[in-house]
Amino acid sequence: MFEISQLRCFVAVAEELHFSRAAERLNMTQPPLSRQIRLLEPSVGVALLERSSRSVTLTAAGKAFLPEAARILRLAQEAAVKARRTARGEQGTLSIGFSAASGYSLLPAVVRAIRQVCPEVALNLKELVSTAQVEALNAGEIDLALMRPHPINSELESVLMVTESLMLAVQASEAHAWPAEPTLQCLHGRPFVMYSPYEARPFYQMLSERFARAGVVPDVVEYIGQVHTMLALVGAGMGAALIAEGACRLQFEGVVTRRMTTEPVHLVGAYRRSNDNPVLALFKQHVLTSFHQG
Repeated sequence: MFEISQLRCFVAVAEELHFSRAAERLNMTQPPLSRQIRLLEPSVGVALLERSSRSVTLTAAGKAFLPEAARILRLAQEAAVKARRTARGEQGTLSIGFSAASGYSLLPAVVRAIRQVCPEVALNLKELVSTAQVEALNAGEIDLALMRPHPINSELESVLMVTESLMLAVQASEAHAWPAEPTLQCLHGRPFVMYSPYEARPFYQMLSERFARAGVVPDVVEYIGQVHTMLALVGAGMGAALIAEGACRLQFEGVVTRRMTTEPVHLVGAYRRSNDNPVLALFKQHVLTSFHQG
């Protein structure tokens, strides 16, 4: 089988139709160039060049072989470039898990940032609840998780990416009955749409702990896993709800939101420490740090 170096020599001679000029073009002397051609022709099985004391011409087989040889050289060069770009994280695939909460604001911002840093990277997006994201990280099924803070093991790293205000969502027709600057205490004993302890466990646990510390016991009328359903029920008059600021982008008709005077909520980016995906390394260097610093 012929070698890339032999093809390179043949293409140079075929294009120059002159051994000396081809040798100069390749920055080599003529004897090794001639030797490469002599090695190539037996590998191909036919004569590719006709040589005389005054000229070099292509045989019919040489004319047919030239464009294919040039194409192989281009493919080899492209393969090398692709390998180098992949090693630098400029090409490849990044699998991102995201929760519904991160899909409202954080995910679009992350996708835009990735497109700016490495536009040729392919993204594989999977919507998963936080618990499933942690499982997917541990199984190597995703490279990055965008989720609420969640218990993780020592194999995973978690970095704060976004801090959001907690917002009170109430039916528009009942907004006058709520303070302009609501606190947790104003929810005590009032109808409340709560997060599901299964489908939205991180937010359920966070709110439960805050209510307990504040001595607040709302009248939970329903447990819901998705924010859009929760807001629809608020608009229908079932009760109030607490949502993260990013979910206000849903803008349900008949629902008013007000900023809570309480500690904010967070979204984090988590990844497996041992993940050697070059795209993830580039993401951590140029994207993750900018969110963290911001």
